[in-house]
Amino acid sequence: MSGTKAGALEGVRIIDLTSVVFGPYATQMLGDLGADVIKVEAPEGDVLRGVTPTRTDRMGVVFMNINRNKRSVVLDLKQATHKNALDKLVATADVFVHSIRPKAAARLGITYDALKAVNDRLIHCTAIGFSGEGPYADRPAYDDIIQGLSGAVDLNRRQREAVAEVRPGDAGAIVPTFVPGAVADKTAGLFVAQGILAALFHRERTGEGQAIEIPMLEAMTSFTVLEHLYGAVHQPDGGPYGYNRSLAPDRRPFPTKDGYIVMMPFTTRHWRSCFAVLGRSDLVESDLVNDPGVRSPRIAELYAAVAAATPRRTTAEWLSAMEAADVPAMPVNRLEELADDPHLAATGFFIDTDHPSEGRVRTTSPAIRFAATPASATRRPVPKLGADTREVLLEAGLTEVEIAALGD
Repeated sequence: MSGTKAGALEGVRIIDLTSVVFGPYATQMLGDLGADVIKVEAPEGDVLRGVTPTRTDRMGVVFMNINRNKRSVVLDLKQATHKNALDKLVATADVFVHSIRPKAAARLGITYDALKAVNDRLIHCTAIGFSGEGPYADRPAYDDIIQGLSGAVDLNRRQREAVAEVRPGDAGAIVPTFVPGAVADKTAGLFVAQGILAALFHRERTGEGQAIEIPMLEAMTSFTVLEHLYGAVHQPDGGPYGYNRSLAPDRRPFPTKDGYIVMMPFTTRHWRSCFAVLGRSDLVESDLVNDPGVRSPRIAELYAAVAAATPRRTTAEWLSAMEAADVPAMPVNRLEELADDPHLAATGFFIDTDHPSEGRVRTTSPAIRFAATPASATRRPVPKLGADTREVLLEAGLTEVEIAALGD
């Protein structure tokens, strides 16, 4: 899958006024697919640029990992001449995406109605914390806020409560905790990319642009409750929230003689094979294993039986035995070990390149593989703040004099 071919979105221009993780993650994916992503930043730049560590000013490592394949333009939209320059950019664009709260977006003149007057084929995407139809519409939203509101944080508390019931000394503090990563931002970013692609497809068939709204809370809540609506799917009295398999006390990496192993028997065949390897012949023929109607509500008992058995052998011994029995099992990689994982190494997942200002840097390859229109992580290096302002504005039709009048 050579990177010499054009990406699927070659020729699509995206004006990106998003910042931090939510929107930039989405637009980076579209840039990897070949879109010309123009990142419009205020004079101070995306706040994530300043998050350390850095090698040079305003090129923080997290920023770099979600802003490749973009060009950076600096505009102060509070100034009329800068807003006029943005309008000229919008006139050349296919997609406009921003993450600015509704009232501020209206003041800046970047609502769908305002920009549709500039480009009636425009796809206008609002990547926002909360839907404009609800009472939270103009409240600020970041990943931790959405994790808490969406129920994601509550899942950790529920599992700790389940552990405390069977092993009181092993549960730790029973308090809500965050998933240690920007899971709400990244999840919602996938929705943004999906929404923009669907709108592009619709426009390809009909010629119509449109407005799209992707609120983080709704995106993350749908992600969280997919399985955890559980009994509450049946209204009004179907049962409790919370998928019992996911919340079982021993549904976690299993301890071995020298570390941990992740193992997931799922089908009846998996469970039979697993307990045969574990030496639990009593369970192999039991209804608890063989009858899904019995197994599902008592799944925590099976996880506990696996957890009790795995400390007897090393991780390598269990991996070999489970592979032979065709039971899903893998080692637990530490972050530092990912680059040496044999599968990721064989697929070239991590890419080391030379950046014009940052020296040798590492990024990840696109997860989607196309045969005819390959995605690429290295079409353009992560831009310095404002590095492409002149080039992009000339393309939009501004003169050298007009660009100079905008100031530094």
